[in-house]
Amino acid sequence: MKISDVTYSVIVPLYNEELVIRETYKRLKNVMESIGEPYEIIFVNDGSTDNTKTIVTDICRSDSNVRLIDFSRNFGHQLAITAGMDNSCGQAIIVIDADLQDPPEVIQDMIRKWKEGYEVVYGKRLKRKGETVFKKVTAKLFYRFLNSITDVDIPLDVGDFRLIDRKVCDALKLLPERNRYVRGLISWLGFKQTGVGFVREERFAGETKYPLKKMIKFAMDAITSFSHRPLKIATYVGIIISLLSFIYLVIVIIQKLTTNTTVPGWASLTVINLFFNGVILITLGIIGEYIGRIYDETKGRPLYIIREKIGFEDELQNKADNERQNKKDD
Repeated sequence: MKISDVTYSVIVPLYNEELVIRETYKRLKNVMESIGEPYEIIFVNDGSTDNTKTIVTDICRSDSNVRLIDFSRNFGHQLAITAGMDNSCGQAIIVIDADLQDPPEVIQDMIRKWKEGYEVVYGKRLKRKGETVFKKVTAKLFYRFLNSITDVDIPLDVGDFRLIDRKVCDALKLLPERNRYVRGLISWLGFKQTGVGFVREERFAGETKYPLKKMIKFAMDAITSFSHRPLKIATYVGIIISLLSFIYLVIVIIQKLTTNTTVPGWASLTVINLFFNGVILITLGIIGEYIGRIYDETKGRPLYIIREKIGFEDELQNKADNERQNKKDD
């Protein structure tokens, strides 16, 4: 079977997943073998510092359906997904994380929906096990806030676990954005979409690769990629703070005229500081987020750098050519 003949491409981004990768491969292989159609599993090593690459390389050597893309460094989860899509050959592309919180068995339900004619089938989290109350609440609020400020209908309680048709994947390649929010981009593309409900399990092993710092950046990428309303909000906030400052100024003047509780010079300085610090700093902060992303886009650097590819057709062809050349030399 040629790699180009595969029906399904399963993309699995990896970052320091040595504790789970064998179990992930085992469950994915069982699911895909049960479907009975040609498939490939593409692991994308996003600059792991543990033995992730070594383990996946061994799997690639023993299973011709498995491929490995090895980044030169850590480029981030969303770019790892992008690289997998860029190098996939399947007519349907499935994205799933390696931590097994998204059960691979749900892929069968996604494929059934795809065969019914849906071009995007996303996994909808009905319940989230093993997560803190803080993460559950903030995630719920974030998705609803994002939906309220964007013109794109982004499904609630949905992650990157999904199946997309080849035509959707090809359309996604036309969007070269660097600060990517892949699930939002797929929603923006349109096409016929539906969801499959599932219960999100606890992490099989290891620690989360999305600490609070990365979650905040991820949220900022999502907001700035799909809405310019924060710029308008900055204007509204400035107006409100100005009004509050003016009201406070009136209060201070009344205190000055009717009491002896104010300190000479203090009142005017305080009001001025409240006014300018509130308006300018908040507005500059929001504008800075957008300018920083414009700067990233104008640099024109590649989205990611691949150090090595294992198991792909071009790699196999080069290996065969080298073997033939060695035989001629002998």
